[in-house]
Amino acid sequence: MKPTFLRLTLGSLLICLTAAPSGFAATSKPGTVAWRGWTDTVFADARREKRLVILDLEAIWCHWCHVMDETTYADPEVAAILGKGYIAVKVDQDSRPDMSNRYEDYGWPATILFDSHGQELAKLSGYIPKERMRVLLQAFIDDPTPGPSVISERKRVIAMGPSALAPSTRAELIKDHTDNYDVKYGSWGTVQKFLASDPMEYTMELAGTGDVKAHQMAIQTLDGQLSLIDPVWGGVYQYSHGGVWTNPHFEKIMSVQSTNLRIYALAFAQFQDLKYRTAAVSVRRYLKTFLTSPQGAFFTSQDADQKQGEHAGEYFALNDAGRRRGGMPRIDTNIYARENGWAIEALAAAGGLLGEKEWVDEAVRAADWIIQNRSLPGGGFRHGGLAPSATVPGPYLGDTLAMSRAFLQLYATTADRVWLKRAEESAKFIATNFASPTGKPGFVTVKARTGAALTPLPQRDENIQMARFANLLSHYTGNKEYRTWADKAMTFLSAPEVAERRPAAGVLLVDRELTSDPTHITIVGSKTDPEAQRLFASARQFAGTYMRIEFWDNAAEGPMPNPDVTYPQLKRAAAFACASGRCSAPIYDAPKIAEVVNRFQKAE
Repeated sequence: MKPTFLRLTLGSLLICLTAAPSGFAATSKPGTVAWRGWTDTVFADARREKRLVILDLEAIWCHWCHVMDETTYADPEVAAILGKGYIAVKVDQDSRPDMSNRYEDYGWPATILFDSHGQELAKLSGYIPKERMRVLLQAFIDDPTPGPSVISERKRVIAMGPSALAPSTRAELIKDHTDNYDVKYGSWGTVQKFLASDPMEYTMELAGTGDVKAHQMAIQTLDGQLSLIDPVWGGVYQYSHGGVWTNPHFEKIMSVQSTNLRIYALAFAQFQDLKYRTAAVSVRRYLKTFLTSPQGAFFTSQDADQKQGEHAGEYFALNDAGRRRGGMPRIDTNIYARENGWAIEALAAAGGLLGEKEWVDEAVRAADWIIQNRSLPGGGFRHGGLAPSATVPGPYLGDTLAMSRAFLQLYATTADRVWLKRAEESAKFIATNFASPTGKPGFVTVKARTGAALTPLPQRDENIQMARFANLLSHYTGNKEYRTWADKAMTFLSAPEVAERRPAAGVLLVDRELTSDPTHITIVGSKTDPEAQRLFASARQFAGTYMRIEFWDNAAEGPMPNPDVTYPQLKRAAAFACASGRCSAPIYDAPKIAEVVNRFQKAE
């Protein structure tokens, strides 16, 4: 009888959460497993050699991935079984967003077994001891049919949903968002503790409308997350396990740094608590010191382990000198467009919110490097240094989408129309290359190509980001076609099997934004006028994410990109705020911008 292997959820203590690269990451000791990289021929090779396929999807910063290499895959018996019956494939998930997105629910390491035709036989999450691995591998050699971890899952067939949530679905998601909150310690879920971007953003928006309970949830989570900031080097550890904030996993990955930088800058703008500003400064200091390349672009991550496979708690308890004497945990010096897009967007947003021009300059410098070194014809971006080809996978939606969002944020922060133009070019590349075929929902994670080993699929987080980006871009430009792209993403997100997945907040954010207009602040005046510049700086510091912020210098630049509001030409610079169906009179005093918008929003 084939043994039952339970699928572990994101609550497992053994999962290394989140995002990451492509290709072959050979971290095992020589002479054990004959690893190869993932290619489109893997299943044809397996059929010819009469073997199964095992995929070890790892993160090169992940502690338990290192432990599995040092123990399980170093075991001679495991290696012998793999050598006899399997093609063994190892992939660093940061380098392959398509693989990462497909199996993200399983955490890292994820272990996937296939038959020679590409049918999944087993999907397993987290560290697998060598004894269990021997039994698992032999069981599928003896009986190569799908096991419980595959059979028990719902079929991955997602129907077209509506382009907006039904009221009953919306109510259910709101309830789930509240019910999944840990009232004792803060954050959503009770096993891992970390600052989740969409739940925090949604909760802070509710708090901004005067929701007292949401205010309490936001503050409790923000304060708890401060425990995961490295007091020595700055930056944020990935998460804490055991249901408390005091058991960190020490990897520092770009998705976590960018989320915390942006959210803490927003938190300071909204709650005016200096410790949140200090947190944002700490994250930016870490990015500048450890993850910035000499060219100004950003590296990908820093390892959890100073010595691979050994817990690093004692190491990270040391001061700076003590850590450096022992040697630094490895930094992944790959420069990916996706991770840079995350960092650029966060730095530009935080720089505007906190009035830090140097941060915005760093975002622009990184954007310029990525444009020069990662661009594809037509407005897209490749993941790493090699252009997509018959042997190099891609392009991936995540790279162009992250850069698109970064460009739109740079436009909001700098008012330089070149960034808006780039955002539009990248949006069109996405629509051309990643839209699911007519009649199917959403946008797929990798461009489809003939002979691919696995069929491209849409992924939830990417479609949330795409819907929000395309919708906001439509407001900035007045181009209604962009809104249709947002609706296409929503047809994927609103399908029950997608919408009902946790966390609920991302879909709720999309739903809110597709059914309302963004808060719109426009500065009317010359961009060389110090008074107009002060008004624009004040507008940038308003706490909110669903924002349309513009600086209109009619004499120098002509009409606005979307002239949907008629503004008077006054003798002095003025700000105009529109929110909740009403617009203000001219505002000449910079601090009054936030006062007017807050009054409009709380009157909803």
